Amino acid sequence: MNWLLVIAGAVVGAPLRYLADRAVQARHDSVFPWGTFVVNVSGSLVLGTLAGAVSTGAEGSHLQLLLGVGLCGALTTYSTFSYETLRLTEAGSGLYAAVNVVASVAAGVAAAFAGFALAGVLFA
Repeated sequence: MNWLLVIAGAVVGAPLRYLADRAVQARHDSVFPWGTFVVNVSGSLVLGTLAGAVSTGAEGSHLQLLLGVGLCGALTTYSTFSYETLRLTEAGSGLYAAVNVVASVAAGVAAAFAGFALAGVLFA
């Protein structure tokens, strides 16, 4: 049963990732990978909120599998982040590559912390 929850979340997360990435990137005429940045930070916020909800006892392991492992696992993408950073470096955009690494990690961790704190307020 657990693996079905993971699959169900991934079935939604993977297309959502692609569509969100394309929608964001289409609005920015830049070599910076805004689409991947936005989906990774958004996924970190969702996962942080879910972790906070689970830690307060407001949600259980089934939702954690569905949304945390399935949806967020398919929505967020470390491999694309790495590849896009490599491509920026190869294209001579080393500054953009460095900004991508620092901003992605900082914003992702901040979003996860914010989501956890938000869940603490909402579900306390």
